[in-house]
Amino acid sequence: MAQQELIVIETLCSHYEIEVSFVDSLFSLGLIEIHTVEQTRFISEGKVADLEKMIRIHQELEVNPEGIDVIFNLLRKVDDLKSELAVAKNRLRRYELENQ
Repeated sequence: MAQQELIVIETLCSHYEIEVSFVDSLFSLGLIEIHTVEQTRFISEGKVADLEKMIRIHQELEVNPEGIDVIFNLLRKVDDLKSELAVAKNRLRRYELENQ
């Protein structure tokens, strides 16, 4: 298994000019995963893109963490529906090819 790069939460908060409490609220809602090593809290590098999206939604649209949770749940549902539609289209194509 590849080793994940971890970034200190306080460093991210300083870079993006956000409060640590905002990250804590995202964590408490289950939107991000925080790793703790020797009392220092980290987020994996692979999840920073999601955190950036959440920060932009919060800052640019003034959406609170609970609203961000709703938005991300809806986006996940849209992705699931897209996947289901792709599967249905593939089945329909196979059926149409078999019945030609």
